[in-house]
Amino acid sequence: MKVLTVFGTRPEAIKMAPIVLELNRREGVESYVAVTGQHRQMLDQVLEIFKIKPDYDLNIFQPGQSLTDITVRSLRGLEEILSELKPDVLLVQGDTTTVFAGSLSAFYHGVKIGHVEAGLRSHNLYSPFPEEANRKLTGVLSNYHFAPTQSNKDNLLKEGYPEENIYITGNTVIDALAYTKREEYIFEDEILNQLDFENKKVILLTCHRRENLGAPMERIFQGVRDIVEQNEDVEVVFPVHLNPKVREIAEKIFGDCNRVHRIEPLDYLPFSNLIMRSHIIVTDSGGIQEEAPYFGKPVLVVREETERWEGVEAGTARLLGTSYEKVVEDLDELLHNEEAYKEMAHAINPYGDGKSAQRIVDIVVENHRESGKNEE
Repeated sequence: MKVLTVFGTRPEAIKMAPIVLELNRREGVESYVAVTGQHRQMLDQVLEIFKIKPDYDLNIFQPGQSLTDITVRSLRGLEEILSELKPDVLLVQGDTTTVFAGSLSAFYHGVKIGHVEAGLRSHNLYSPFPEEANRKLTGVLSNYHFAPTQSNKDNLLKEGYPEENIYITGNTVIDALAYTKREEYIFEDEILNQLDFENKKVILLTCHRRENLGAPMERIFQGVRDIVEQNEDVEVVFPVHLNPKVREIAEKIFGDCNRVHRIEPLDYLPFSNLIMRSHIIVTDSGGIQEEAPYFGKPVLVVREETERWEGVEAGTARLLGTSYEKVVEDLDELLHNEEAYKEMAHAINPYGDGKSAQRIVDIVVENHRESGKNEE
């Protein structure tokens, strides 16, 4: 059987890499990889870490690209690939515009679609934007729904998807973390090597989402800054997103704050090892909500909604919104209340056991075998 895996951004690459590696190990499977290059530099870094060489690279990235640009260029490029390759199954992951374009292109060509990380819902079509819509649109087109958790499956069942097409697999991000963690890791950035992770309480901050730009981001940053100024044993590491608007707000709030270390965005390998060494994570990222619990790190989610409710329900994450008061209150509690910290740090990780890629490939192969028997 021929399997084409399509992805375009760093988060997709991280979560699809374990599946690509598993596909490559299987006899009787021809595995192909197509990247759109929706993200360019950050995507290439992950490919290098996992030693994946794409068979097709659409290289669509352009400065200032719109969602329409990404969609149209992906569709055109994938049309040529699908017409030439004629795969049996196309795999996509998550909620990016590449995911939606990939599934739509496969649908147009009559290719079966497997959606990795299916069933996540914030229940607000415009937040996160456009990811919530991309994920739901991809679900409509998919033949196989690989849901990380039971609650993801429940979401799909409520929307009317047939139960026999939904599989609980865990999240492949856990597979990826197991591949990349290093107990003795030396960072390229000397700022990180010089931080006293043993004796200081290091907060890892990431914040970049469209809906947080402006006043919400300013409130979040001000809350973090005030916590730093009130606690001499607290340091913050902030890999600042390349978006100029994020950088402008970061400079405005943190410009003269010595214990907030603003650094350039990190590759996946150093970033995962930074999570492992940090004390608390403050983030509006989706993926980090899944990654941090693997290392037993409490996650404070600075968003109004999350599509990853399992973490909140399991106690590995708290959804704060973007209020200054909540940022200060919850950080202060986790810094000074040891029981509250341990309760989050020791909560059971709901996102899997590191064998998700194996399960997904097993399902794809078995379904292909069964469909072949039915055709006979």
